[in-house]
Amino acid sequence: MIQCDKGRAVRSINFATVALLVGLAAGLSAQQNTVVVKPVEIHDVLVNPGIGFVTFQRFNGDALNAGTKWTEGFPIEYQPFQGSLENKDFPMTSIAYFRVYWRFLEPEKGVYNWGMIDRALRTAHARHQTLMLRIAPHGTDAASDVPAWYRQETGEKFHAAPGGWQATKGKWLIDPENPAYAKEFSGFIRALGNRYDGNPDLDLVDISILAAWGEGAGTNLLTDTTRHALIDSYMDSFHKTPLVTQLGDEKTVAYTLSKSYEGASDDVTAKQRAASLGDEPPHVGWRADCLGDLGTFSKTFNLMTDDYPEAIINLGLANAWKTAPVTMEACGVMQDWKNRGWDLQYIIDQSIRWHMSSFNAKSSPVPPEWHALVNDWLNRMGYRFVLRRFTYPATIDASRKLVFTSWWENKGDAPAYRRYPLALRLKSGEQSAILVTNADVRTWMPGDNLYNNDVFVPRSLPDGDYTLEIALVDAATREPKIKLAIAGVEPDGWYPMGTVKVSTMASPASQ
Repeated sequence: MIQCDKGRAVRSINFATVALLVGLAAGLSAQQNTVVVKPVEIHDVLVNPGIGFVTFQRFNGDALNAGTKWTEGFPIEYQPFQGSLENKDFPMTSIAYFRVYWRFLEPEKGVYNWGMIDRALRTAHARHQTLMLRIAPHGTDAASDVPAWYRQETGEKFHAAPGGWQATKGKWLIDPENPAYAKEFSGFIRALGNRYDGNPDLDLVDISILAAWGEGAGTNLLTDTTRHALIDSYMDSFHKTPLVTQLGDEKTVAYTLSKSYEGASDDVTAKQRAASLGDEPPHVGWRADCLGDLGTFSKTFNLMTDDYPEAIINLGLANAWKTAPVTMEACGVMQDWKNRGWDLQYIIDQSIRWHMSSFNAKSSPVPPEWHALVNDWLNRMGYRFVLRRFTYPATIDASRKLVFTSWWENKGDAPAYRRYPLALRLKSGEQSAILVTNADVRTWMPGDNLYNNDVFVPRSLPDGDYTLEIALVDAATREPKIKLAIAGVEPDGWYPMGTVKVSTMASPASQ
């Protein structure tokens, strides 16, 4: 029930969904004939596209990794679906992360195993997820080596190499300065982009160019020729699907950012470029692979306090979150954090300060004692839209124009990075019309956002009383896509605002 105040009289509007609308406050101004709606905020954890925890080498409903170990880089071992999307000791997610080595996707030169990615995309879609993807050139051993045909073509022999940050010139698994490397790996990435760029089930792609797990150790030692060829393969091939770059060396990030700005020069450092561009953000996001590190590798150095804060600024990525996603991965797993006595609240607060939208906990359980903190984290991670106030005319006259105002608060730490238009729906029995606006939620930054506009009601819609509903919809299907942090949602995802009368009778002033 919504109560409307018209002058001194009070009238009630009855809806079939009256129970869902309790708490909505509405008023009708006698002077302006305007309904004012102030929805009630809710504090539930909302599972929305592109934000929150991600499953890793798994999908919603799959069993998690046991203990503190995880798998990566190899083809997904699909688990039989048990009929439930719930994840025990792990949040529901909207993203599945697949990381696989090059050798499995190009087993023969120029012969691509696209079926592996196609199946992952289909499964993610069926589990209400999109797919985050990294193609790593290799791992650290023979089972995760570059493709066998590449060894045969170059004559390079396999030798074990240190992984992670220990990789240095002369200790790489392959020689990246062999022209064949940039040619062949870049060729694969270009083929990948040609097939999948813009796929609606593809969430984002990691820019992975070198070293174990594709984490980029030693990229600072590359020649510009090799570096540019590898980065170009991503930047030239993915224009619709978001890209994220590693928090790596300055030369590599600077060149990536230069490709992100049309016409930008690539002969200055990332820090200089960031200073010259002011607050203009790049059109590529970033990722870091060891969120939470407070002493994994050293007693005197950790990434959370001694690396990430300065790197984000010095690499020119401080404003990247405004137009492209920030995604991070756990250092180890969260149980490791618990075992080491690390401060989860500090880690959470830092990730929000860095505007992280998604987090890879490696499909390992969240310690039960931390469930409440994680739920609070999820309510701050990425976007979270609360509609604070919505106004519209009580009657739509012969002009057929529905003029509305809306005040939204984004209580998250980032905008949405895909277009989800605001739509209004007029519904009465079998009659309905969906009116899509040009609202761009990609510009709705944390804090207050105003969107006022008008839409025309189709002449084909008969006169009568209609329920007015709103939703942030899929641009292609016009079906609700984003859950709002307000009460009253209908089973089909629309949020009722009240009733409106559609009348084609001309007003006296228009005659």
